[in-house]
Amino acid sequence: MGTPPAVVDYRRSFLFDVPPAALWEALSEPRRFEAWWGWLGELRVEGGGLVDGAVLTGLVSPPVPYQMRVTVRLERCQAPRRIDATVEGDLQGSAWLELSPHDRGTAAEVAWRVEMMQRPMRMAARLAGPVLRWGHDRVVDMTVAGFRRHLSSAAPG
Repeated sequence: MGTPPAVVDYRRSFLFDVPPAALWEALSEPRRFEAWWGWLGELRVEGGGLVDGAVLTGLVSPPVPYQMRVTVRLERCQAPRRIDATVEGDLQGSAWLELSPHDRGTAAEVAWRVEMMQRPMRMAARLAGPVLRWGHDRVVDMTVAGFRRHLSSAAPG
């Protein structure tokens, strides 16, 4: 029967030109996320960065006409290797990030399965699922591009 239209299943791997420890260190600055990523606003961080029990809450504004309030709870953080999280709010589900050494630096594999909880979003997913998926994929692309820029500017040299 397939995935219901209001559910986003995503899994992808990205390569970064820094070792896992450097990537983890950069990710450990969640208070800077808003400066890196224009689609994220009103970020609140409870806890000490990438640690078990930390909570990040914010407003996601993708390039389609809707916004989502989301809370990400870091359930398990194993530096510099893996993060497992739950997602609550206008999206609900789970997510993970795994970092592994690669000959060019780090392979970062991300995955999530989240369900859109807002009634208008659920209806839009039924009527315009490809547009919503496009918006989702653009946010991911912008996130990775923004993070690459941050890594480049932070690199010694």
